[in-house]
Amino acid sequence: MGFRVVIPARHAASRLPGKPLLPLAGRPMIAHVHDCARQSGAQTVIVATDDARIEKAAAAFGAEVRMTADTHRSGTDRLAEVVAMENWPDDAIVVNLQGDEPLMPAACIRQVAETLAARPEADMATLCTPIRSPQELFDPHVVKVVRDAQENALYFSRAPIPWHRDEFAGDPDTLPADTPFLRHIGLYAYRAGYLREFVAAAPSPLELAESLEQLRVLWHGGRIAVPVAVETPGPGVDTPDDLARVEHIILKRTASEAGS
Repeated sequence: MGFRVVIPARHAASRLPGKPLLPLAGRPMIAHVHDCARQSGAQTVIVATDDARIEKAAAAFGAEVRMTADTHRSGTDRLAEVVAMENWPDDAIVVNLQGDEPLMPAACIRQVAETLAARPEADMATLCTPIRSPQELFDPHVVKVVRDAQENALYFSRAPIPWHRDEFAGDPDTLPADTPFLRHIGLYAYRAGYLREFVAAAPSPLELAESLEQLRVLWHGGRIAVPVAVETPGPGVDTPDDLARVEHIILKRTASEAGS
C-alpha cells in the first residue's frame, strides 16, 4: 500500500514563533519530523509551508517543499492545497503529520495510513492511546475521544469524556477501571477526494466551540476510524519547556543508539 505524507509547517506560531526552525540536538525541528515521515515508508514526503525561511531550511536537508498560501486557517487547508497542486487521485491516501511532532513513531504514521486503507467505509483515520491518570483526563489541553464498538469516533472533546456519573460523584481523583478513557493523537489520514470535500464544508458549531477541526467530519455525517496506536508517541512541542524535554529525549536516544 502506498501513501503520501504532507508536513504543514508555518513560522508564525503564536506560542512559539519560528517553531519548525528551532534547534533540536543541532538540527531544526522540522528535520526531525521529516525523518519520522521518511522512516514510515511513505512513497512521498512533502513539507508544505508559506515561509521562505522554512523552505530554505527544508531544502537544505533534502526535503521536497511546496510553497502554499499564507491565508490558510489550518494545516488541513494547507494539505488540501498540496493535494490540488500535485493532482493526486481521489483514492490517494494522504497523512497529515504536524510539523511540531518530532517524536512521532514511524510505526504510527504507517498505522494510520494502513487503517484507512483497510476501512473503505471510513472517511478518515486517526489514533488514540489510553489515559492513565485523572490529571490527564481533566486537562483541557489533552483531547479525549469516545469510540463505538467498531473503533469509530463518536465524539472528541477537551472535556473529560466519558463522564462516569457515579464514580466521579464520589471520587474524581481515581479513574474507574471499567471505563475506556482515551487520549486522541493528532495524526490524520485522509483520501485525497475526501480532503477536497472536507475543506469545502462549512466549519461546524461544535468544531468552533471545542477548537477541534475533526468535529467537522462527525457533524457532516462522516466516519473516523480510531484504533489504539501501536506505539505511544513522545511529546509534541508547544512551549519552550516542551522543546527542552524533547531535546533531552532525542539526545538520550542518540546516545543509546551510539552505544549499542
